[in-house]
Amino acid sequence: MTKIGILNLGCPRNLVDAENILGRLSLRGHRIVDMDKADVAIINTCAFIDEAKRESIAAIFDIAGLKKEGKIKKIIVAGCLPQRYKDKLRKELPEVDAFVGSIALNHSLSRFPITPRHYAYIKICESCVNNCSYCVIPKLKGKFTSLDIDAVLKRVEMLGQDGISELNVIGQDITGYGIDLYGKKMLPELLRRMVKKAKGIGWIRLLYLYPGSVVNELLEVMAAEPKICKYIDLPVQHINDRILKLMHRRTRKKDILDLIDKIRKKIPGVAIRTSLITGFPSETEKEFGELLEFIADVKFERLGAFTYSREEGTSAHRLKGQVPEKIKSERFNRIMSCQKQVSEQNNRNFLGRVMDILIDEKGSDYYLGRSQYDAPEVDGTVYVKSGRALRPGDFVKVKITDTLEYDLVGEPTQ
Repeated sequence: MTKIGILNLGCPRNLVDAENILGRLSLRGHRIVDMDKADVAIINTCAFIDEAKRESIAAIFDIAGLKKEGKIKKIIVAGCLPQRYKDKLRKELPEVDAFVGSIALNHSLSRFPITPRHYAYIKICESCVNNCSYCVIPKLKGKFTSLDIDAVLKRVEMLGQDGISELNVIGQDITGYGIDLYGKKMLPELLRRMVKKAKGIGWIRLLYLYPGSVVNELLEVMAAEPKICKYIDLPVQHINDRILKLMHRRTRKKDILDLIDKIRKKIPGVAIRTSLITGFPSETEKEFGELLEFIADVKFERLGAFTYSREEGTSAHRLKGQVPEKIKSERFNRIMSCQKQVSEQNNRNFLGRVMDILIDEKGSDYYLGRSQYDAPEVDGTVYVKSGRALRPGDFVKVKITDTLEYDLVGEPTQ
């Protein structure tokens, strides 16, 4: 019986792949252990942007050090990095025993959870149909592929039986779900059927909705179903029309503003999370100023930002006017400073409100939880001061007594 440890890097989609890998290995009789007890180390890598590649390479060298010391017998490197650079890695990393590319979407129900027991991710599709000029995902993941509805529903039913409190539905772009299998986008229909199967699940959260594909039917389902979090992850990337065109985005400024207005009207109290890229080739100070003004005006409830990463194999790699790293970094800091003020203002609106909070863990003085407006790992925290014992996975009604820049503080109402 081989003892296997895994180090998973990158996004939740990678995490789902890692859980599937471990699930299949466990079924074959292998023992899944912490890395310090493993005979075989699997490193599931990310290669989406330069920072992720550097993190993956550093992790490989760290594990290679353990092998040199005799603590690890074999190393397997999986995921996006070998998918993209397998031949080069073989030459430069002889310590690695095997390279395995990206894991294809599969129908297996085997899963070895590496998330906390009370929440899980379910990946319903792989790759993307949008071909944005800065993005390498279609080259890494290949043709857009959806998991068929019956397979998705079986997984949902299984996770409900496991007693999870929150299910996060993920993919590079889940709004495209079903177009390859059924000839049309099926996310609204999938959600209707998913809610019926998710009897033991408290929340269903949708992650990664492409702005150009958010249709009225989807918003209506989200508004009508209490189980679906009123949280929309809508990566708009920029707001200037010239930059959006260079990015090969299918939306322009007016489309984005109209969509945000529609979302807020159709789903009262919704939280919209977005992601932005600054420092895209030829981005001028004026165009960046337009982006800052957009952030200040729209007041997104949640926001993440990235500096443009020049990736070989993408059409943006060839664009002239690459922005210096110093300017990218300075613009990134200005975005986050602007959003900090927006977040402080948004959070004050919660003061005195009673909210359903999902408890994640016990801290030193507080329990750490999340509202329906906060996805795991990426959004804010609610610090809950409680005189009674709470458990991860509990839903608790909490009155908000204080607000911080990105987080909330509260106490149970009973």
